[in-house]
Amino acid sequence: MKILILNGPNLNLLGRRQPEVYGTTTLADLEGRLRRVAEELSVEIDFRQSNHEGELVDWVQAAARDCAGILLNAAAYTHTSVALRDAIVAVDLPTVEVHVSNVHAREEFRRNSLIAPVCLGQVAGFGISGYEWALRGLVEHLRACVI
Repeated sequence: MKILILNGPNLNLLGRRQPEVYGTTTLADLEGRLRRVAEELSVEIDFRQSNHEGELVDWVQAAARDCAGILLNAAAYTHTSVALRDAIVAVDLPTVEVHVSNVHAREEFRRNSLIAPVCLGQVAGFGISGYEWALRGLVEHLRACVI
């Protein structure tokens, strides 16, 4: 089983950008942590980051060929991207939205997710650990769906 893990704009700056909000773990550290969890769960992950909306859309569409599900931190595109939302609907893969910070406790504009209504679930506000919980939850869901 393969899971696509997508990270949107500015997540390449994890560890440097607003450490009081996002912590000090880098994107490379996060990837290493998730690879260890994936190994424990006996799943494969494809871990990617882009600052470009169209590239994220392309990757979501391509996931339909060989992935069982998607873990997505769309970052700022969470609040603006109808294109990402439509891609998730089109590929019809279980998707979990994840955020490092609690977007519901931040600025008003961050509280609206265009993506959440088409996702299996959302994990927000638990820092980098939220990615691990989202991955575990998605894999558990996918395994429960296998007949």
